[in-house]
Amino acid sequence: MSEPQQWAFPESLQPKADETQFDLARALDAVVLVRAEVPDNGYTAGTLGTERAGYGVVIREDGLVLTIGYLITEASQIWLTTNRGTVVAGYPLAYDQATGFGLIQPLGKLDAPHLQRGLVSDTKVGDSAFVIGHGGRAHALKTRLIGKREFAGYWEYLLDEALFTAPAHPQWGGAALLDVQGDLIGIGSLLVQQEVNGVAIYVNMFVPIDLLNPILDAMLQTARSPHPPHPWLGMYTQDPEGKLVVGNLSPSGPAERAGVQVGDMVLGVGALRVHGLAELFRAVWRLGAAGVDVPLTLARAGDVFHVTVKSADRNDFLKKPNLH
Repeated sequence: MSEPQQWAFPESLQPKADETQFDLARALDAVVLVRAEVPDNGYTAGTLGTERAGYGVVIREDGLVLTIGYLITEASQIWLTTNRGTVVAGYPLAYDQATGFGLIQPLGKLDAPHLQRGLVSDTKVGDSAFVIGHGGRAHALKTRLIGKREFAGYWEYLLDEALFTAPAHPQWGGAALLDVQGDLIGIGSLLVQQEVNGVAIYVNMFVPIDLLNPILDAMLQTARSPHPPHPWLGMYTQDPEGKLVVGNLSPSGPAERAGVQVGDMVLGVGALRVHGLAELFRAVWRLGAAGVDVPLTLARAGDVFHVTVKSADRNDFLKKPNLH
């Protein structure tokens, strides 16, 4: 996502203070602009870029910022900008690959309020909600929760229950999703297409805030989730027409080193036949933590064959953050 430009939602789509049940001005000021620079030789530089911009949400009185982790992974520099114009350097404190959450510690006084965290379990499909970006009310959107369901991403990412909203915010990365009480219930991750009443529309996908509470303390203490890292294959698999096809491979990643090729069809993991991304990921992860051998059954040019991939910890391929 590119750095936010001068634009505004139509007035009818913006939340208004007299229509909300919370302090709208405070909520708007709790969302900051996040700009990150990544070295040219970073492992993710080719896919995510070297200059990244999105949003973050202040979640504690000490200024701790919660964002979506892909904005800050391998970042060598981070800058946080408030609605009041304060600019502060930040340190990429932690990134949890399983949820996608990233934490930034400001290296100075941010001078921004923080948001209370709510509970997604208290919401239901059809509820009104608000998507807040940096830049005040002009970048805030009245929206609705249209789905709570499983989401599988080709980059070996799986949420048992993600949140989906429409209409969509065009600058979603790290944006705050608030319930009608003004509590934070999600962090913006993606823009995806979804069929609604027979029509394909764009919707936002949010990582539910409920996933943060069990791991926050460990992320602050160790910069990682308390759970062992999932085995990573570096295999970007797509599922067109119900078939699992390798669409790309991480350079020098486990799957590429094992001889997997783009275009290979994934039929199974060990003796288990798999039919979708979620099935594939769960079958791989059930084998153990990162480093476990993963037996795959593949098809290539009509031939079915077996290959064993020595999985890895994805974090081992990423550049570690440095203090400014």
